[in-house]
Amino acid sequence: MTRLFALAIFLAAFPSIAQARAFKSSAGDLKVETVVGGLVHPWALAFLPDGRMLVTERPGRMRIATPDGKLTPPLPGVPKVFASGQGGLLDVVLDRNFAQNRTIYFCFAEPEAGGARTAMARATFAEGTLDDVKVIFHQEGPLSSGPHFGCRVAQAADGNLFLTMGDHFKDRDDAQKLGNHIGKIVRIAPDGSVPKDNPFVGRSGAKPEIWSYGHRNSQGAAIHPQSGKLWEHEHGARGGDEVNIPQGGKNYGWPVISHGVNYDGSPVGSGKSAMPGMEQPVKHWTPSIAPSGMAFYTGDLFPAWKGSLLVGALKDQMLVRLSLDGEKVTGEERLLQGLRERIRDVRTGPDGAIYLVTDNSAGRVLKVAPAK
Repeated sequence: MTRLFALAIFLAAFPSIAQARAFKSSAGDLKVETVVGGLVHPWALAFLPDGRMLVTERPGRMRIATPDGKLTPPLPGVPKVFASGQGGLLDVVLDRNFAQNRTIYFCFAEPEAGGARTAMARATFAEGTLDDVKVIFHQEGPLSSGPHFGCRVAQAADGNLFLTMGDHFKDRDDAQKLGNHIGKIVRIAPDGSVPKDNPFVGRSGAKPEIWSYGHRNSQGAAIHPQSGKLWEHEHGARGGDEVNIPQGGKNYGWPVISHGVNYDGSPVGSGKSAMPGMEQPVKHWTPSIAPSGMAFYTGDLFPAWKGSLLVGALKDQMLVRLSLDGEKVTGEERLLQGLRERIRDVRTGPDGAIYLVTDNSAGRVLKVAPAK
């Protein structure tokens, strides 16, 4: 066995100590290093107070990853998931009062006869297991056979939870129908009940959980650290990826309007990009970058980037930084081009570094910090 081959085997077995790579940016050279490898299609991460991370894998596993590269066995207590197509165990977040209540929330593709639907559960995190697991929301409407579950969770300052859901691809017209949850963002209380100030409470024929509608497939959601508003992004078809600031009761257009076209090149819906009564995105991409994961940068390692919106890209395999002036996007910087990995999730770490999850069969958690 050659020394080079032996070194390659060693680094594959212990990816957390693999040599870091450097990339150029407006904030200087970036160092990208592997925190932990050995993950199968990881989808999301959430930081525990001690710096460890909860990491989900789409096949249905939740693990704890440590900053020094250790990975626990799967935690018991995760419900059975529909691990097919884009389905599986997806987002995970900690409750804002986690230090007191040890509560986490996670969403997943819930199997049913003939397909699956998006669901959200809450659980008590105990060391090495999940206790008191309870599904607090089940999507209503036609089942998905595999595509477009959406499934990002964001908790507002008032404790209420937003959950994004896709249009299941084949059921896209339902995104305009208020009688189901397809292509919607819903808002629920931590116990699964409906907040009394939801926009469709008391409206005949409308699901009271709905916050906004006309969404295609949202895989990014975050609460703005100053305004407290929900921001989300969603996949277009061929072009028309969007960043929105969803307001209660508003219609975001899909599939009537779009800044992109269908995969076969034909027009989407009306063929128009704007119509009265339908909201416009604050940012859109054509061609599509296939966005997934979203975080506002709130750390101190990159002072010039504070307040920027960070977006992962699957198809274009990069990290996008959007500079903001209030609710206006003022610039775009494309980072880590050449990484050649699908970025599924983005988080600001407690140390001020940027953490990424790469959605591959040999997936990783990456740390992005200034090169020194």
